[in-house]
Amino acid sequence: MNGPTQGLLLDFTEETAVGALGATVRRERLAHGAWIDVRPGWITGSDALFERLRDGVPWRAERRRMYERVVDVPRLLSFYDDGAPLPDPFLDEMRAALTGHYADELGEPFVTAGLCLYRDENDSVAWHGDRTGRGSTEDTMVAIISFGAPRSLMLRPSGGGAARRYGLGPGDLLVMGGSCQRTWEHAIPKSTRASGPRISVQFRPHGVR
Repeated sequence: MNGPTQGLLLDFTEETAVGALGATVRRERLAHGAWIDVRPGWITGSDALFERLRDGVPWRAERRRMYERVVDVPRLLSFYDDGAPLPDPFLDEMRAALTGHYADELGEPFVTAGLCLYRDENDSVAWHGDRTGRGSTEDTMVAIISFGAPRSLMLRPSGGGAARRYGLGPGDLLVMGGSCQRTWEHAIPKSTRASGPRISVQFRPHGVR
């Protein structure tokens, strides 16, 4: 009795799938020609993908100079340049769907993938814009998909001003477009509450980092 019942429960696991875009995407216009697109729950059944990425990606720790000392980067990283094979075939499907939706507006495909693993509430990324390369002078897009524990992404104008908070849960999509990388800054702050691990996948066009 227990065996067949347990088997049925295990088979009910939701399959990982890419959702629709189009009218399901909500755009918010920001100042200075920047905008944000939000699509909650774009990836359904995302827990299985989170586990594959957490366990299968060759994560690495980095150290960077801040002011007059070298410190540990408070998250683990993995980057896949244009043409490099991605660590899971589902990432190719996600990237193709984003390129198909934004191709006319962006004028080029998404080609690189950056992955960040936030291990707990103490991992974070400081205020910044993706301004290495063309993002410092040209309008572009950066697409972020979140997996695992919910965390907040913060946005604020580069010259100062009130910050906006966007809660990102498993499978949520957020796209920063227009002048966002050079006129706004974004951050994932440390959380005051205990948090499980989260993975962020960022797709970018060539020459934006």
